[in-house]
Amino acid sequence: MNVGIGLPIGDPATLLTWAQRADAGPFSTLGLLDRLVYDNPEPLVALAVLAGATSRIRVQTEVLLAPLRDTALLAKQAATLDRMTGGRLSLGLGIGGRDDDHQVTGIDIRTRGRRLDEQMAVMRRLWSGEAYGDGVGPIGPEPARPGGPEVLFGGFKPAAIERVARWGDGFLAAAAPSWAGGLFDTARRFWKEYDRDGEPRLVAQVNVALGPEDVIHDARTNMHAYYTFTGMPDRMVAGMLTTPAEVRDAIAAFADLGADEVMLYCYGLDPNQVDRLADVL
Repeated sequence: MNVGIGLPIGDPATLLTWAQRADAGPFSTLGLLDRLVYDNPEPLVALAVLAGATSRIRVQTEVLLAPLRDTALLAKQAATLDRMTGGRLSLGLGIGGRDDDHQVTGIDIRTRGRRLDEQMAVMRRLWSGEAYGDGVGPIGPEPARPGGPEVLFGGFKPAAIERVARWGDGFLAAAAPSWAGGLFDTARRFWKEYDRDGEPRLVAQVNVALGPEDVIHDARTNMHAYYTFTGMPDRMVAGMLTTPAEVRDAIAAFADLGADEVMLYCYGLDPNQVDRLADVL
């Protein structure tokens, strides 16, 4: 099973170090989350820089809030990054749940799911080389991967997971193994209902911090701040894995559930965590 690293967002200047160490190690993917009204790097811009500084590791949005973005421009950005990286892009997409992110873009949060479905119909058409429509021609460049980059969808509700079968290639589950199994089963069920070939790619995500107490404290502080909007940041932070044994057990549990990849998401800024996590594998 592949293991990737979710990058911390607290200091964009450190991410080149993280990426180059991960590229030299056993890791499969670099992931980066998305917010607008928050002190985090814009993921497509950041991942483009990191992809240029690495040679083999994949880059993945986890998840990009597509409804906040212009559809045609997003299709072009994703195709460009996929083409220039030789197909190393996985485009993880979601709808987001923060009012402020939608407020500043003028997007009605109540229609974000419908908007994402409409966006996917347009992007799939553009990535296949078809015209935009209404007298407007195709929008290039052609992605490296025929039909567009790999698309993963994150979410918890059935409507979100159904998009995996309707539009996507796989599912991102930011949930503990005890919860992720049911989500994986739902993704597989929709996949069969839509008569898709093969199986959806299943990607799990778990929050980790390895190192001395100051590293773990830094990670908990950053994660707590990020999830304050939920009203239950303490509960979220309590699920962080902080020992090699816990990380190994989680990877094994996700493997038993049939996950294809596990993303070890880091909130602490110490890049030496890359080496510590490599030693766990």
